Amino acid sequence: MPTVPASRVPRRRTPAAAVVLSVAVFLGTVLSGCAYEYSADHWDDESTSAAPPPSTDAALPQDPHLNEPVTGEELDDWVDAVLPDAAGQVFQTGFGTLEADEERKETTAQLPKGTYALTLACRSTRRVSFSIENGEDELVDLSLRCGTSRVNVVQLAADASLSIKVDANAPANFAYRVSRI
Repeated sequence: MPTVPASRVPRRRTPAAAVVLSVAVFLGTVLSGCAYEYSADHWDDESTSAAPPPSTDAALPQDPHLNEPVTGEELDDWVDAVLPDAAGQVFQTGFGTLEADEERKETTAQLPKGTYALTLACRSTRRVSFSIENGEDELVDLSLRCGTSRVNVVQLAADASLSIKVDANAPANFAYRVSRI
């Protein structure tokens, strides 16, 4: 049986391959000439005016227990840290511990007409919901990611008592402060 030689099909370059090749050559040429120059005083080791940048190590994960609820003196210390001294007149500060699926309702004393800062904070592995109402008017409806504090500014057109409702789906600490601006 005679053998038939295999025929070779010539390879064709596509326009897309040519474009990619030319872009790669262009970028290699342009980027090889780039250089960044520092100002003369940048590397002055004796200069005390330049503080070193803060150390950020992306390899170190956040402590998973950092947002777990605490009790006793640890709770008091946490409240002091997340509700720093207010510049205005403080009308009410509240804090406590919630169990999973628990809801807490509190009412402020009569507040005079004016502008108020409502500082809210929580400590939990899940979000905590805050709802603040003036009668039928909802002033704040917030699901707060714990580990942060939030300040809401509200204007009361007349004397009022605020209703504060806090609820959590997991064990949590909460804290709030009502202060006049």
